[in-house]
Amino acid sequence: MLPTPTRYSVTAACAEGSTALNAFDNALLAARIGNVNLVRLSSILPPNAVYDPDLQLPPGALVPTAYGSIVCDAEGELIAAAVGVIISPDGIGVIMEYGGKCSRQEAHDTVSKMLDEAFARRGLTAQEKRIAAVEHRVERVGCCLAAVPLWY
Repeated sequence: MLPTPTRYSVTAACAEGSTALNAFDNALLAARIGNVNLVRLSSILPPNAVYDPDLQLPPGALVPTAYGSIVCDAEGELIAAAVGVIISPDGIGVIMEYGGKCSRQEAHDTVSKMLDEAFARRGLTAQEKRIAAVEHRVERVGCCLAAVPLWY
């Protein structure tokens, strides 16, 4: 029997909260990963991982996740987060994430350049690239989060 391949999704969302942790939690909920325990990853996608845009995660599960986020309490500040995955034809993948005080497009472009540099450094060519990015204008305490959760 063949092992079940790793599945992953690419998600991003923003939210407000009364505190930094509540804003982060609300962004997790908006990104559909708020009822699991994130285990933070660095930047390598498991070989031959399969993209699943409707990835369902069991509540309370320990979920390996690469993510970038920003929390800000400066009213009116524009914040953004982005995450991306780049995969070679032989199934090797890299994940890059970013959060900062910028626009959605700037966050997207930053992650895209990071992915390109990571593959160039490895001498790899890209078969596919997926990027999710969001922006938010802070009202009280805002959070933008972009993540790649993995499930086995």
